[in-house]
Amino acid sequence: MTGIPGFWAVIPAGGSGTRLWPISRRSSPKFLHDLTGSGQSLLRATWDRLEPLVQERILVVTGVAHEDAVRRQLPMLGYDAVVGEPSPRDSMPAIGLAAAILERRDPEAVLGSFAADHVITEPENFRRAVEEAVVLARQGELVTIGIEPTHAATGFGYIRLGESLGVDGAPSAHRVDEFVEKPDAETAARYLETGAYRWNAGMFVVGATTLLELLAENHAEMVDHLRTIAADPRRMRDLWPALQKIAIDHAVAEPAAAAGRVAVVPAALGWDDVGDFAALTTLVAESTDLPGITAIGPTDDILSIDSTATVAAGGRLVALVGVEGLVVVDTQDALLITTPERAQDVKKIVEALTAQGRTELT
Repeated sequence: MTGIPGFWAVIPAGGSGTRLWPISRRSSPKFLHDLTGSGQSLLRATWDRLEPLVQERILVVTGVAHEDAVRRQLPMLGYDAVVGEPSPRDSMPAIGLAAAILERRDPEAVLGSFAADHVITEPENFRRAVEEAVVLARQGELVTIGIEPTHAATGFGYIRLGESLGVDGAPSAHRVDEFVEKPDAETAARYLETGAYRWNAGMFVVGATTLLELLAENHAEMVDHLRTIAADPRRMRDLWPALQKIAIDHAVAEPAAAAGRVAVVPAALGWDDVGDFAALTTLVAESTDLPGITAIGPTDDILSIDSTATVAAGGRLVALVGVEGLVVVDTQDALLITTPERAQDVKKIVEALTAQGRTELT
């Protein structure tokens, strides 16, 4: 299978995955872990999905603290294919720096930004959506891939579809009317009923120079700094801290959509951002030898009697007797017990530990 000519994949590999604590930590974020039982980390699965589309044209942007781990997991990448950012500045500086680097390598480059920690179970649908998005990007569009919603989720932002664009090579494409923030349950249900909304997975396909030009409309100094760093990486240390911490959605996508300059390719990808243990429970198959148990990782240290739970054992025996609907995550230095319904609140543990100064546990 050949790649898409002139198309580059950018993989922002950041975040700490606080809702998946204590498996995911600042020193070892969720993208470095095999959370779904696939036999490979989320990062490596992302590379596997993208490599047929781009071949060697991949750029990973990650924190300097994780640079070595990324290189170990992706040893096939050249040294200059992994860029370490000195501190987290959210998605816009990371993707913007990748765009500035690619602009220097290939002025006609089209990039696709795809997070390192997402799951996609329909790779052929993904490929078709990306191919359509690249056609649109070559016409100067900022393009996002809108995920067909499967339920009235309140944990995702949404994209409202506008008119069909009728572009040759991109038959599914629509104009984006607007990006909307995470809704409450009633609003999400209404979105689903209309059929006019898609989940916003944060996937963007755009010409490298086009992205920088859109960014410069409201953040000209950031673009100047990013292009300076791309030309002379030694300037990273002094210029990076001056960059505003902002997401690509707020910096570029939302204002561009308001100006009628964003397209969306709707797609059913079997997508999930593995946002918490409730989501993870739906992605991992129930254990065949432990009825009622969804195991994250090996089952050797799990013993269950008349119980239902999602369990990650960390090297010692986890025994459950007559309990229902629990999430139990055991590690060498921390034990988490919660329920799928409260999975989003796991981040509050990380916040409390940070407030207590116990950052060695976060």
